Amino acid sequence: MIRPYQPTDKEELLTILRLNTPRYFDATEETDFITYLDQHREAYFVVEENGVLLGAGGINYVNEGKTARISWDLFHPNAQGKGLGGQLTRFRIATIQQQPKVEQIIVRTSQLAYGFYEKIGFSLIKIKKDFWAKGFDLYEMEIALV
Repeated sequence: MIRPYQPTDKEELLTILRLNTPRYFDATEETDFITYLDQHREAYFVVEENGVLLGAGGINYVNEGKTARISWDLFHPNAQGKGLGGQLTRFRIATIQQQPKVEQIIVRTSQLAYGFYEKIGFSLIKIKKDFWAKGFDLYEMEIALV
């Protein structure tokens, strides 16, 4: 089930983030994630099954609402590879497509996860070395609106 984030989900999501560190996230990103949840979250969703949080991901709008960003995707290691991330990403794309002002959907990820977004249809726009942290490059990607 996909549902909107609630502040009571925060600690469980921090646990999931830690389980993905250092494989997908640098330890320094935990503070960024907390700041995101507390101050920059616009539309954030969690995936849960039988009351257990398995993952989450959000949407943020920039450029006066013309650009939507897929943001802060993370899943429990035991839930990865089961199609849940794809379901959540397609759910967010469909949500974004309901916003008439949006002209572009982007995701800013790393070299460790860009292949996932490529399979969904995102195309690479640019790479910036050591953007998130040392060894964690920025892979900015875009998907066509249909």
